[in-house]
Amino acid sequence: MAVYTEVGFAEADALLQRLGLGALTDLRGIRSGIENTNYYATTARGQWVLTLFERLPRAQLPYYLRLMQHLAGAGIPVPAPQADAAGEVVHTLACKPAAVVTRLPGSHRLAPDAPHAAQVGEMLARMHAAGAGFALEQPHLRGLAWWAETVPVVLPHVQPAQAALLRDELAFQQALAASPAGQALPRGPIHADLFRDNVMFDETAGEDRLCGFFDFYFAGTDTLLFDVAVCLNDWCADLDSGRLADDRANAFIGAYQEVRPLTHGEVRAMPALLRAAAFRFWLSRLWDWHLPRDAALLQPKDPTHFERVLRDRIDNPWHPPR
Repeated sequence: MAVYTEVGFAEADALLQRLGLGALTDLRGIRSGIENTNYYATTARGQWVLTLFERLPRAQLPYYLRLMQHLAGAGIPVPAPQADAAGEVVHTLACKPAAVVTRLPGSHRLAPDAPHAAQVGEMLARMHAAGAGFALEQPHLRGLAWWAETVPVVLPHVQPAQAALLRDELAFQQALAASPAGQALPRGPIHADLFRDNVMFDETAGEDRLCGFFDFYFAGTDTLLFDVAVCLNDWCADLDSGRLADDRANAFIGAYQEVRPLTHGEVRAMPALLRAAAFRFWLSRLWDWHLPRDAALLQPKDPTHFERVLRDRIDNPWHPPR
């Protein structure tokens, strides 16, 4: 999230009133993130997030927004897209496709402990189970095909050792995806970006309670284990070294498997998918770092963290405890 397109108060107000959400009283740009233009919008009826899609074409948006609707209907705490009188959830603002969703309560836990990781693991498994009934399919747009397109773009900007690692890991992941073991991994809708800053917790009841997953605009149909690996690499990793913290990793995977046990093939593939998840975010951060876009509020993230994570996952393969 960032601000690439400036939205006037009056035009945002007109959209919110057309959706029956009341008159706009406050509009503020959101600093975090790098893909879309986002604002917090407040009306007498509640708080909302207004998103203008900067890269995603209109034809791809129904997948994300209908997935959120589907998950919300299944009891998964996600932002609910707001429809117009015709039932449409993709709108237009400042000549860009746009959406308005409910703003989740709570706040981030940027230094999570094992109980936080366990709650994320349980809810991710519930989300995967609920997603099995979702009818739409759309490729994960930051998956293997994007990796193959993007590696040549970033290679001129990195050191020779980094370039060699990028080439080698891409070849490894392509071979895995084409193998019978890779083809047999369970698939379905995945979030694909469920980092610490895309989850909300609330402590009003006296202890932290997970109250929402959000930012589904990298979602797609892919291997469920990739989603698991993304979470392990963020929620359960030491931010300085990149190493997995066993207490958090074991809590996360144990809670996940209470809801959706991993298949034998998934357990065997876990080290490779942890590498895939680290590779994806190293590559995308290299791309954003070396080929940035202009934005009013934009903070590209340092890619070196996920280079450390990838090297660690290669050197220290991790399997779920038996």
